[in-house]
Amino acid sequence: MEFAHLEVCHSRPFAPTRRVALGHLWLPGKGTPPGPGVLLLAGVVAAGVSALEGDDELLDKVEALLDDLDAGRRVVQPRVQYRFQTDVHGLDRSRHRLVGGRGLLHFEIDGHGAPLPQVLAALYAASKLASGARPAAFRLVRRATRWTGGIDQHLVDFLLGDEATGFRRRAGAGHNGQRFDEHWALRVLGFGAHEEPGRSDIQRRFRDLVRDAHPDHGAEHSGAGERIVELTEARRILLQTA
Repeated sequence: MEFAHLEVCHSRPFAPTRRVALGHLWLPGKGTPPGPGVLLLAGVVAAGVSALEGDDELLDKVEALLDDLDAGRRVVQPRVQYRFQTDVHGLDRSRHRLVGGRGLLHFEIDGHGAPLPQVLAALYAASKLASGARPAAFRLVRRATRWTGGIDQHLVDFLLGDEATGFRRRAGAGHNGQRFDEHWALRVLGFGAHEEPGRSDIQRRFRDLVRDAHPDHGAEHSGAGERIVELTEARRILLQTA
């Protein structure tokens, strides 16, 4: 059974220009929050961001666009390598669905197109939702930008679960029995226990704290190496899944 549908229209391979548009949309909001339409958008974002893992500069630009759309700011085109438009003539089409049955949900992500325009289209689609649905939609989409795993039931659980069960972080034990887990990493990077910082927030905080911890910037030599290793591990935990 199909619960939601997103059609992304995008430039064909080797096209001289990069364009993205929204095709047929069916993004219902009724039912158990966050609603199947929002869940599909978050799934498309998670799948695309996972495929783009490693390109931090590009992902920072994606998150900056997310911030602008969430705040309702005007977005000058082109943005993040693609021009968002309404004209779909001559564009290729990727179709993504949220389907399920017998109490289970799963994503059908069309993988024939490049991942970036899929992510951009999902963000623009979130900005087109009714005003009452947009805040929850952007919260879930922001969470989706932190996914680096497979497109499977774990992703569904990640998006629908709470912070403690949703993130599949690798937990280990450090000295004195200290566990290297999600809550430890949030604390090390100076975030609140219930915050869900975006990828660019994590990277920015990491860079600031590493600079402050480095002897070249006035920090004590004693313990600097251990502190930087600790910060690096905290960043890894928050950016990657096991």
